[in-house]
Amino acid sequence: MIRIGVLALQGAVREHMSSIEACGVEAVAIKRKEELQEVDGLILPGGESTAMRRLIDKYDFMDALKEFAQEGKPMFGTCAGLILLAKDLVGYNESHIGVMDIKVERNSFGRQVDSFEADLAIKDVAESFPAVFIRAPHIVEAGENVEILSKHNDRIVAAREGQFLGCSFHPELTDNHGLTAYFVEMVKEAKAKHLV
Repeated sequence: MIRIGVLALQGAVREHMSSIEACGVEAVAIKRKEELQEVDGLILPGGESTAMRRLIDKYDFMDALKEFAQEGKPMFGTCAGLILLAKDLVGYNESHIGVMDIKVERNSFGRQVDSFEADLAIKDVAESFPAVFIRAPHIVEAGENVEILSKHNDRIVAAREGQFLGCSFHPELTDNHGLTAYFVEMVKEAKAKHLV
């Protein structure tokens, strides 16, 4: 049985959980660091990355999140979650969880009023995916082991590196569960490897 957690400190937690359940696996809201032991994969939802970092520190989540990554368990960061995963952030000296070999620029598509939707081709997911961008970051640079999955106007907006998946937009705000399903497959593969 696969169980996927959603870091439930801030952001679109309920929508992510609905999307996970639509893919036929169990979704768990993670409110305490001990609960990370109970899941096979983790989604870091969109929200406000600075507020999220404050809550991660307040509830002493950071070391547990880094351990989760070191255990080889998949993590999927959307919007603010992408910022949390990145090793480098434009204009900042230090990263947050810092496990994905990418450099990310915050709010690179403008403010809340500049939110928009775009149909994206996402490698191995969809020819046309309805992506919702809200104060979205984008990937400025990607390391050599990072697979670029999607671009919007020449900006990288979705990428994967091994067990880590990240995107600039909010896949949970649409009825298309394709990207969540892609992550579910990543989790299934990782769990199968650990069981062998």
